[in-house]
Amino acid sequence: MAWYPGATKMELQPESDDQAAIRPTQFIVHSMAAPWTPRRLYEYWRDSTNLESHFGLGFDGTLAQFIGTETRADANASANRRGDGTGAISIETASNTSSTDPWTAEQIEALIKLGVWAHRRHGIPLRICRSSTDPGFGWHRLHSAWSTGGTACPGPKRITQFKEVVMPGIRARAAGKDDMPLSDKDIDRVAKAVCDRLANQDGVYPAPEDAASYDTNKFWAFKNHVTTQTRAARGARRAAEAAAAQTGALTGMVQQLLDAGGSLTAAQAQAAAEAGARAALAELGDALNDGN
Repeated sequence: MAWYPGATKMELQPESDDQAAIRPTQFIVHSMAAPWTPRRLYEYWRDSTNLESHFGLGFDGTLAQFIGTETRADANASANRRGDGTGAISIETASNTSSTDPWTAEQIEALIKLGVWAHRRHGIPLRICRSSTDPGFGWHRLHSAWSTGGTACPGPKRITQFKEVVMPGIRARAAGKDDMPLSDKDIDRVAKAVCDRLANQDGVYPAPEDAASYDTNKFWAFKNHVTTQTRAARGARRAAEAAAAQTGALTGMVQQLLDAGGSLTAAQAQAAAEAGARAALAELGDALNDGN
């Protein structure tokens, strides 16, 4: 049996000892259709059914392994174990109850790390399975032979993420390109995933205690937090600019008065104020841009 060092071992018995050995050639991802932790999924496999997956993944990236990857699990129909002894590694991932939400960033990172390990430990090729028996990576609905009654699992948003983020991430990480910068396309994908998640009313945080609408049961979406912080920062900058301009204008006029021996015309006072304000704003802008 093979156990992934990045997962908490929650071994299912008697399945772990009794089920047939496999030679893993595929890695197949699923959605639970439940917002469960790996511990809750383990309890379900243990207490409510004789079915199981190899791994369970929570929203926060917490990962558990229930059966060694060289032992058959029951999540993939004909891909569980074939006549030649090959079979698929399976992972159930926490989702909403209709499997319509995208994976979280933590789930994506965990999937990439596990995929790299499966490639290196078992030699699973870095490609999407071209048929139900072709070695590689895939998602549950990719081939009908992997489901006894048809399925939409893991859901359209996660299938898109798998093709556009997870699989490329596994390839890059396996090639040792962990530190590759995000492209504009990568950033757009992450932004879309965040927006999709917020549209499903996930990703909410406690409201700040100084909010006008604060109470212990009040939550804000990530978008509200970002909008509020941006508005506050922009307001603070405008206030700082106004104060700097006023202070600079007064300072300029005082200096001009001193230089002129205490007497200024209206035009001289205005020119001195404008020059002082411009100098103060320029200094403030340099400080803000430098992060000081």
